[in-house]
Amino acid sequence: MSKISGPLASSAHVSAPAMDDAWLTGEVAVLGLGRSGRSVATLLARTGSRVYASDGSTDEVIARNADALREEGVDVEVGGHDLDRIRKASLVVASPGIPPEAAPIAAAHAAGVPLVGEIEIALRFLPHLRYIAITGTNGKTTTTAMIAHLLRGLRLRAEAAGNIGTPLAEFAGAAAPPDWVALELSSFQLHDTPSVRPRVGVLTNLSANHLDRYADAASYFGDKALMFRNASAASLWVSNLDDAEVQAMVERVPGLHAGFSTSTRSDAWYDRGADTLVVLGETIIPRGDLALLGDHNVANALAACLAVMLADEHHRTPESIERMAKALRSFRALEHRIETVGEWNGVQWINDSKSTNIASTLVALRGMHAPTILLLGGKHKGEPYTALIDEAKRTVKRVIAYGEAMPLIAADLEGSVEVVRAGSDFEAVVRAARDAAVPGDVVLLSPACSSYDMFDHYEHRGAEFKRIAAAIASR
Repeated sequence: MSKISGPLASSAHVSAPAMDDAWLTGEVAVLGLGRSGRSVATLLARTGSRVYASDGSTDEVIARNADALREEGVDVEVGGHDLDRIRKASLVVASPGIPPEAAPIAAAHAAGVPLVGEIEIALRFLPHLRYIAITGTNGKTTTTAMIAHLLRGLRLRAEAAGNIGTPLAEFAGAAAPPDWVALELSSFQLHDTPSVRPRVGVLTNLSANHLDRYADAASYFGDKALMFRNASAASLWVSNLDDAEVQAMVERVPGLHAGFSTSTRSDAWYDRGADTLVVLGETIIPRGDLALLGDHNVANALAACLAVMLADEHHRTPESIERMAKALRSFRALEHRIETVGEWNGVQWINDSKSTNIASTLVALRGMHAPTILLLGGKHKGEPYTALIDEAKRTVKRVIAYGEAMPLIAADLEGSVEVVRAGSDFEAVVRAARDAAVPGDVVLLSPACSSYDMFDHYEHRGAEFKRIAAAIASR
């Protein structure tokens, strides 16, 4: 049932108007020198702040970023953190990847130093930015990319940023920032972004995740709910009507609510009888024109279209709808997300390295219709793998378990599905999958774990899978 009532809000939603003066009275400490840390340290340095940046790692990427920041006048430390200096900082900007119990975070909290994330700083440097925020357990990266793609289809200068890979601070430092941003927000980022106030906020779905960092699912959901911390009667929200946890979270959130569904008529829904995607009463495209597998991607497309159409009344004209339909037809699956790598000797190879939790791997398995060799493993995130059993029985002929989580995966799944323990040599893991596959099978990398036991990040894992598969699968 639609929750829309009354005229759609039309006033622009922007972030806080400026940096807090107290934040810039002393030295700003930036913790973590990955891409977001480098971007925000550069932004602060170029606007006159004194910046100390540090990272516990000394790997090649960190070393390159450190050298680049030194050229910007940033005082950089790698291989550790000066805790006394952090305690004396006027502001700490922390990478979302640093756990809250880490020594530099604990030092900042103990000293009463304000702590925010890169996105908070970027929003304060972009006071007139129009942005659509997207969060949820799964689907948020695809939905974010779709929203940016649709906005560009409307001939707007639009970019995707945040957890999708590009730091928002990169646009904050640009001579001509984009007109619109599709901003993906993880639970970690939401925790440290107190001024978040999007033009439209999208909640894709909710299930337990990151239990290696959160005490329980309720704590994880609590950080997701922080997207709504500045909600008002003028806020616009898009949520998944098919997800009970989502609906429980948004039930009392102020603002105008609109829902999407693949099972029931709503503001944006999949009309299975007509086989079409319908948004705000307008047929957008036939299902067959969406070049993505699975109902989950139908849901992503519905959420993206609904968010864009709600964001501005000019996005709801017949001409705009036609342009959005054209853009949606040209959208393709993202790299590392149920991405077809190739087919060799009658075996299809699929890279789903982005699936770093159980719920996301379940989504991938539901889209498989051929006998499947499933590569499952990496750094354990606290969820039991028994949740995969029912779906694995339907289509999985063998699980190749690997990495740090290998013994846990085997303990949970052996007896229900065939499991091979393949160790931590990733080439040997991929070779074991090749040896198990016959023509007509699918080899699916959908790990249900993070990548940090063997790789720098999930993109690194996916790239290695594609490289090794192409090298050995044709033999």
